Amino acid sequence: MSADPVELEVLGVRRQADPDQVVVLLLDIAGRRLLPVVVGPVEGAAIAAGHAQRSAPRPMTHDLLVALLDACGTTLDAVEVTELRDGVFHAALILADGRRVDSRASDAIAVAVRVRCPVRCAADVLDEAGLPLQEHTPEEQVAEFRAFLDTVDPDDFLGGADPAPPGGPV
Repeated sequence: MSADPVELEVLGVRRQADPDQVVVLLLDIAGRRLLPVVVGPVEGAAIAAGHAQRSAPRPMTHDLLVALLDACGTTLDAVEVTELRDGVFHAALILADGRRVDSRASDAIAVAVRVRCPVRCAADVLDEAGLPLQEHTPEEQVAEFRAFLDTVDPDDFLGGADPAPPGGPV
């Protein structure tokens, strides 16, 4: 990596026309770019639930991982999307002591939203896969998407009608 990782904001998730695909939307506010990461419906539901701070009656896998980190006396400092290889995003969990644990991007994001730690992306990955924001300022885009998120529920991503964000598809 040539440059420092770029911090991103997790905007949320959106179900695609293909019911087996969900897109996690990550926003680079400074660079005015959107990084869409395609994940499966189960992973998308886990990210949406964590993002909304909803918990299941029993710990789900990502909740278990958070509890395990706590039981081991460590914390998660950040997660980083490290590379895009053959169309697949790879990531790392960055522990408080600097150790890095290889992870799927979807799992890393699902854990990050639970512990509210930063999500970062390698600059070269963002340069390759980031989409420039158009038509609206980043603040307007975030406000529109947050308004959309206020109207959906994580269960919306498990089936049924395909909600569309204000202003049309992303």
